[in-house]
Amino acid sequence: MFKELRDDFLVRLASVMDEVFYDSSYTIITEGQEGRSMYIVVSGRVSVHIGGQEVAQLKPGECFGEMSVFDAEPRSASVTTLDSCNCLVLTQQQLYDAIDETPGIAVNVIRLLSRRIRELNQDLNQVKQQLAQTPRPQPIRPQWYRPTPFPPTEPLARPGS
Repeated sequence: MFKELRDDFLVRLASVMDEVFYDSSYTIITEGQEGRSMYIVVSGRVSVHIGGQEVAQLKPGECFGEMSVFDAEPRSASVTTLDSCNCLVLTQQQLYDAIDETPGIAVNVIRLLSRRIRELNQDLNQVKQQLAQTPRPQPIRPQWYRPTPFPPTEPLARPGS
């Protein structure tokens, strides 16, 4: 997201961000939680997971949590550290101020979100193809559940039973 930006601007931006250390196996973001910050991995790796299913692993230089910075929706995924990690935390207001100062950040954010949408579309298409190749269950045939009537000479209940 911050590629192609001047070094002096990156230094200024980093100076207003908090650097936070997280132990291994620490959940930084919980799916469904409110949030107005995004994170940049400085060292270590994190796992992004939705409903317990890992969808990505991020390494230094990659970011997460950016969707909640732009909309008022709860977090769409959980993020847990795989190793001890250092992350830079950028709040919504800090990002908006940075975009005002350097509009190129907005273009990079759009590219990042667009790339992630494309990846999700590819994943969705793969799932659709797999479903199309999955054998369908046989329909229920009427002869399988046709009732058999009692013989007319047979009583429905016997006395004493």
